[in-house]
Amino acid sequence: MKLQYKNGARTSVFLLSLGLLSCSKKLVVADTAAPAITPTAPLAVVAGVSEELAQDRARRISRLAYALHLTIPVGKASPIAATETVRFHLSDAAQPVQLDFKEQTSNLKRVAVNGQPVAIDHHDEHLVLPAPSLKTGSNEVQIEFTAGNQSLNRNEDFLYTLLVPDRARTVFPVFDQPNLKASFGLTLTLPKSWQALANGPLQDSTVATESKTYRFAPSDTISTYLFSFAAGKFTRVARTLGGRPMQFLHRETDQDKVRLSLDPIFQIHADALKFLEQYTAIPYPFHKFDFVALPDFQYGGMEHVGAIDYKASTLFLDEGATQDQKIARSNLIAHETAHMWFGDLVTMQWFNDVWMKEVFANFMADKITQVAVANSNYDLKFVIDHYPAAYGVDRTTGANPIRQELDNLKDAGSLYGNIIYHKAPIMMRQLERLMGEGPFRLGLQEYLKKYSFGNATWPDLIQILDERTPADLQAWNQVWVNQPGRPIFDYQLQTKDGSSTEVVITQQAEDKSDRLWPQLFEVLLVYPNGRTKEVTVNMNQRQVVLPQVESKVAPAFMLFNSTGLGYGVFPVDKQLTTGLGQLQNPVARAAAYVNLFENMLLGRSLAPRQLLEVYRKMLPQEKEELNIKLLTGQLTDIYWKLLKPADRLALAPTLERELWQIMQQNPAANSKKLLFKAYQSVALTKEAQTRLYQIWNKEQAPAGVKLTEDDYTALALALAVRDYPASTPILPKQLTRIQNPDRKKRMEFLMPALSPDVQTRDTFFASLSDEKNREKEAWVTAALAYLHHPLRAATAEKYLPQSLALLEEIQQTGDIFFPYSWLQATLGFYQTPSAAHTVREFLAAHPGYNPKLRAKLLQAADDVFRAERLVL
Repeated sequence: MKLQYKNGARTSVFLLSLGLLSCSKKLVVADTAAPAITPTAPLAVVAGVSEELAQDRARRISRLAYALHLTIPVGKASPIAATETVRFHLSDAAQPVQLDFKEQTSNLKRVAVNGQPVAIDHHDEHLVLPAPSLKTGSNEVQIEFTAGNQSLNRNEDFLYTLLVPDRARTVFPVFDQPNLKASFGLTLTLPKSWQALANGPLQDSTVATESKTYRFAPSDTISTYLFSFAAGKFTRVARTLGGRPMQFLHRETDQDKVRLSLDPIFQIHADALKFLEQYTAIPYPFHKFDFVALPDFQYGGMEHVGAIDYKASTLFLDEGATQDQKIARSNLIAHETAHMWFGDLVTMQWFNDVWMKEVFANFMADKITQVAVANSNYDLKFVIDHYPAAYGVDRTTGANPIRQELDNLKDAGSLYGNIIYHKAPIMMRQLERLMGEGPFRLGLQEYLKKYSFGNATWPDLIQILDERTPADLQAWNQVWVNQPGRPIFDYQLQTKDGSSTEVVITQQAEDKSDRLWPQLFEVLLVYPNGRTKEVTVNMNQRQVVLPQVESKVAPAFMLFNSTGLGYGVFPVDKQLTTGLGQLQNPVARAAAYVNLFENMLLGRSLAPRQLLEVYRKMLPQEKEELNIKLLTGQLTDIYWKLLKPADRLALAPTLERELWQIMQQNPAANSKKLLFKAYQSVALTKEAQTRLYQIWNKEQAPAGVKLTEDDYTALALALAVRDYPASTPILPKQLTRIQNPDRKKRMEFLMPALSPDVQTRDTFFASLSDEKNREKEAWVTAALAYLHHPLRAATAEKYLPQSLALLEEIQQTGDIFFPYSWLQATLGFYQTPSAAHTVREFLAAHPGYNPKLRAKLLQAADDVFRAERLVL
């Protein structure tokens, strides 16, 4: 549109003085009057990346590319000198442009825009490029700076970036929002002995006397949170499977783990790629496919294009690995590989839809693992992985919907959690069941093709899916995706003369609202003669009648949600607990265990001690490894969280003896190990602790149980938190046994938190107020769990006020999962009214507290609040 002005000369001078026109702008001066045009005021510069800023930049900026050169010195404390060139097309040069840079202004050394130096205007986490220096069309910005350290994860001999959701701006100036995709050219000058991996393929390298320089080709077009590199002393392994070359960097020194793990690691990746190419009908969309294993990585993995990061301990397994650990490895690899299509190829417009990439990664990972891992039970794994974790948040007063609002990317980290990772896959499986697998898959393929290498929203996908089903997905979406919470089900069985006539099932929202979750689930009817009948319920009304149950004989008991696909708290038949052993399907038993536990927490069926007795009876009968994991986890939760200390001590001798006997009698090595871990967890008597000490001291595992260095380290820590009186201090001795330098450093960090001396523990906790002592987040949360162990609670409860006071700072300085992990490790096992009072007092004293952090606190404190009601 051409602008026409009267008295054009003076007007143009005025506009130029405001920076609203460039000198090259052509003005058409007319004598006729024209409507007045009010210049748009520049956007305010505020901390973070506001949605308003992101929308403005997405409107104005395109054809974006970065070229970075970082010079990484040998010493961890030395600064990293960097240069950067940012190229972009600007459709509207009338206003300044804000680059995001969350660092001190002193880190910026020189800025030039289109070849001309400009004054450094940096404040409120933004480098402001002046409008007079910009132009409509192509622009080039050159910056000399010192890279920020917050998200470089620097160690003495390696480092790696982790930039999700908005952490790219903590390292270099950038347009840090998901819908401004760009190519990244990276040059790294490194210590001579280091290796490196990045998004783009290695283009060339040069070697100097003390250093070497890697030049990587420009990456695929990706969002800023996916930019990545890792550099340091790594071992490089290269293989080609299915015609695809892959490179793998790792630091594992245990050669048995390396020997046993390399083949599965590469093969699972190859299998996942093959499955996803077939399922999506889209070939792998990027230039390369490499990955890195990192010690104590903050997450299980991170889906960087061409350079996936993993937590090393999840990839490298040993001879003692359980089936659950193998499934977890497969699931993790499949999850990150699925992200190449779901999240990387098609990315959310804004982080309010971050859950989309996570739900599809989990959804696809479950499907892939079913195929990739021998003897894996897809349905059983789905129940055990997702339902307890989802209910653990959705039952709380801090529950959040799957899709959340987000005004500023600086708060995006608080969107992550178990609702995204675990409730969303349940929702998606219900959606797939509602639509049918075929239409659902075709809808996903259309979505991926339509938005390839671009960005999309959840409504974009719902619109595509809605055209492939007669169901009203808009209404379905409102309760499942846009609102938190879960339904509570109840029933009435009407019988006459010993015959069943009708079962009426009702649904009510847990918060007593009028919401309704339309869904399909099964009810299993078990008759006195052992005959069973499974009936599908279409719960699309508040009250439905169970179809096809009329029988001459009333069922002995009923199991609701027998296939584990429904969502909510289902009723418990009074005869269920005596009939659990009759359930032949392990999925049905898992669904029953989950539902019994949830009803117990609601106080509407068994009390904690009664449920504990049910689990004690079932453990000797349960042969399915994943169910043993579920049962022992719930059993130890009740033991530590919901029994009074005196009752726990009274029960300990019997429970220890039972677990040891069940472990000895179980023929499966993996199940034996799970039962041994449960025994280790509950051990309170001198007899049990002495047995554990002898196993640790002699490094002689129980018959049929394979214990590794990591297991003996965990055993040493368990003995230390119990203040076991060994003649030789346990932890220093275990430290000498650890060979891997990364695991040795972790042990050194944990030792003060496990000291028998209260003052030493106090000093350690006080040290966590300093950000630099929280750099290794996985170490910190492990240490906190020991500091706040129930056996140390009496001396640790005094830490709670300061722990809560640090929460906002932890959100600002830590990675996305750290605030909730900090809270869970801190509050997870308290059961005293005084601990609950501390939380309530903190919330009352901070009425304007960040609502998303407040929700995290309420989620983490839920067990404390329930313990008040249930520990009687």
